[in-house]
Amino acid sequence: MRDLAALAQVSSDTIARLERGEKLKPATLLIIRTALEQAGVLFEAEGEMVDGGPGVRLK
Repeated sequence: MRDLAALAQVSSDTIARLERGEKLKPATLLIIRTALEQAGVLFEAEGEMVDGGPGVRLK
C-alpha cells in the first residue's frame, strides 16, 4: 500500500479507500492506474481475458 501510494504520489489513506471500494475522484483513479501501468500492470477490457471478462495482468 505504501509503495503504490508513493509511486502514485497519493496518500496511503487514498489507497486504503480504493481497496475498501470507496468512491474516489476520476482524476485520482487515473493517477493510480497510470502508476500501476508504469509498474507493469496491464488493464484488459471486456473480452480480452481468457474468460472473456475484464481483468488485469502483468506485462
